[in-house]
Amino acid sequence: MPTGPASPDSAGASRRRVAPPREQVLATAMETIAEHGLARLTMAGLGREVGMSSGHLLYYFGSKDELLLQTLQWSEEQLGAERRAALSRTVPVREKLDAFVDLYLPDGHRDPRWTLWLEVWNRSQSADEDVRARQLELELAWHRDLVALLAEGASRGTLRAVDADRFATRTRALLDGFGTNLVVGLPGTDRPMVLSHVREHLDESLLP
Repeated sequence: MPTGPASPDSAGASRRRVAPPREQVLATAMETIAEHGLARLTMAGLGREVGMSSGHLLYYFGSKDELLLQTLQWSEEQLGAERRAALSRTVPVREKLDAFVDLYLPDGHRDPRWTLWLEVWNRSQSADEDVRARQLELELAWHRDLVALLAEGASRGTLRAVDADRFATRTRALLDGFGTNLVVGLPGTDRPMVLSHVREHLDESLLP
């Protein structure tokens, strides 16, 4: 028997049922950045990849800026789980520091996570306080883990006692500088060289 037109509520429910899961959209966005760079990540192109219109993507995310921030948050969730697993191993704290640095730094030129980081922070110059607070929380997750590592090493006597918060702030600034050079492909900068510099800094500053 023919039926009348769907109500707005049922139409909305239908859209929600057929829309791909949020994680699928964000993972696809990250894959696009990894394969083609940010320039190729458009709402229309992403919509085609996940079977949605650009209008529906805007309905769910509100703007491309919000899509990029949520993609970065999703990426950091994955990396955060990997970081927590690495730092919970029963190995010397100095070895955990190396694992932390290895995860923090980009893999090399056009690393998708770092490419996205730089774009999100650049766009945040005109963002509201809520957006900036969400971005800051991503930074603070790394900071807290580094502070905890420094405190653990000092308590075990395997690292020199330092002002953990101050040292972590300076070390992350060093990593950010090297990381930016790596991801933009600055001539003469490669990952093995950067890792060597950072390890030297940590050894000179922290080993008893």
